[in-house]
Amino acid sequence: MWVVFAFLSALFAGLTAVLVKCGVRQTDSTIATAIRTIVVLLMAFLMVLLVGSLPSIIAISAKSWIFLILSGLSTGASWLCYFKALQIGDINKVVPIDKSSTILSVLLAVIFLHETVTWIKGICMVLMAAGTFLMVTKQKSSQTRTKKRWLLYAVLSAVFAGLTSILGKIGIEGVESNLGTMIRTAVVLLMAWMMVFVTGARQRIRHTSKKEIFYICLSGIATGASWLCYYKALQDGPASVVVPIDKLSILVTIAFSYFVFHEKLTVKSTIGLVLVVAGTIGMLF
Repeated sequence: MWVVFAFLSALFAGLTAVLVKCGVRQTDSTIATAIRTIVVLLMAFLMVLLVGSLPSIIAISAKSWIFLILSGLSTGASWLCYFKALQIGDINKVVPIDKSSTILSVLLAVIFLHETVTWIKGICMVLMAAGTFLMVTKQKSSQTRTKKRWLLYAVLSAVFAGLTSILGKIGIEGVESNLGTMIRTAVVLLMAWMMVFVTGARQRIRHTSKKEIFYICLSGIATGASWLCYYKALQDGPASVVVPIDKLSILVTIAFSYFVFHEKLTVKSTIGLVLVVAGTIGMLF
């Protein structure tokens, strides 16, 4: 069943990116992160109540607490960077870079979790890296330096996302997956709202569009569903396989970005997408 949960995670993650893009056209990305995290935490808490795992929180080991908190901090950093990148960059360019975190996740899984990587997986990682490079075309010179910052935020998002998977895998050992998700989300929530106050973004909350808040909340629901499926899959399956399946969400995102934002792929980007998908699927074997 962990394979099914991994694919469901990919589906909901793909929808998340599109809903986020709709919700941060005018809304500050830090505020958007903070708002949607509330929704994700409510969903996680509801699932904890439904499965009755809340009482087991007192039995969580110190090691699990440490890694779940670190995973939450890494997730919060990834989200903040990802939202900012989506706000100022094209979704077809930002998402492939974010999904390249698979490569880092696999490498870290080998180092810290002692998972093996076959020569086939090695080739697949090269394909994914090459595909990502092809999909990220150069920005036009007429664009401002501010617009070009999307690349930095997207890369940072991928780095933190890669760390999140490994930290989450270690922290979730012996912990009910829904409870682990709730704890991590609570950490993200605290981090996100702290950033809202530190950056002074709270002054702009009252001016946030209700329509964009609606999309932000929908993205939170999609993220919550993705997380619940992802960490259930991660708990039962190997990280080196679960993570690549989750990254297939790029297909959902690209499809929706075409119909919703009319963002078209160039021939070069299409070839890159094929390489990324081929590499991702190859990681399953």
